[in-house]
Amino acid sequence: MEVDFLLIGQGLAGTVLSYRLIKAGFKVHLIDKDEEGTSSKVAAGLYNPITGRRMVKTWQADVLFPEIEPFYKEMESFLGKRFFFPVGIYRPFLSFEEQNEWLAKSADDRFEEYVGKIYTAPRYPELHDGYGGLLLKKSGYLDIYSLMKHYQSWLKKEKLITLGTESECGLTQKSGCWAFNGGRAKALVFANGLGAGKNRYFNWLPFAPVKGEILTVKQPFETNEIINRGIFRINLSNGTARVGSTYDRIDLTLDPTEKAKNELLEKLDELMNAGSVSVIDHQVGIRPATVDRRPFLGKHPEFENVYLFGGFGAKGVSLAPYYSREMVKLLTLNEEPQKEVNIIRFFKYI
Repeated sequence: MEVDFLLIGQGLAGTVLSYRLIKAGFKVHLIDKDEEGTSSKVAAGLYNPITGRRMVKTWQADVLFPEIEPFYKEMESFLGKRFFFPVGIYRPFLSFEEQNEWLAKSADDRFEEYVGKIYTAPRYPELHDGYGGLLLKKSGYLDIYSLMKHYQSWLKKEKLITLGTESECGLTQKSGCWAFNGGRAKALVFANGLGAGKNRYFNWLPFAPVKGEILTVKQPFETNEIINRGIFRINLSNGTARVGSTYDRIDLTLDPTEKAKNELLEKLDELMNAGSVSVIDHQVGIRPATVDRRPFLGKHPEFENVYLFGGFGAKGVSLAPYYSREMVKLLTLNEEPQKEVNIIRFFKYI
């Protein structure tokens, strides 16, 4: 078996990039450990154009967001499954000043395409939104786990994936190519999140992992919108919802903590009063964030045909479609990505 690209990792990054390469006509194979606790398998998958406590437009929103819906809908069509959910996000205002600020911004061309409606009075009796709120559009969530599961099934059917570690698959470099389980690849692409920062090629890059914990709760409140202020709340089905997320840079174990659970429940109580809440699941993942909160794309400066695609942190759903396109340009046309995401910005760390 001869392939153009061997990708290590079938998380969100490996899924999106390999799909782009296959659709472009290149031969691809993936190696994946298929382990639990990866951020892709746990993440809620939100994409949100207005983020943070100060409610600012997310970095590169005008470039990233036009790619999101067309790309994931194409993957839905390709796999014949639904996992992409365009849904409005409702963000309660915290003050009259914030309300007035967004009334002004709603008429600003820079924000117009992301603002669905401004509410100047409470929208839901269950919410603590006395000042109204901002309803965003071009937002929603991706069921990342479902996407990865169905895509992996297709890869298995096409014999394009091997489950196991690189060593278990016999990965070695021979005569300028990469040998694995009887196959050969012209180039090697690490798309395995934090695992890329532990190998000999990219262990010099400043990953900054972040632990995140998410709850699935049962609560008598349903809405077609995502509620997001301090935490997010996504309605699922049968009266359940996902609530998250925490950010912990110290404790990087995969153990759920009472501290995180209590923090999320307290913030949920601050956000709304919708009756009793019971926790039915508690999940943990480690996000592959970076020290400057920008992705890692690029070619190794010394090893021939060794590349990296990752470091997407908590915003992988919005970052991956656009930057996978840029990565394909690097892999196939040798066109370097912009410096803000290119690993050349850290060459001095080697």
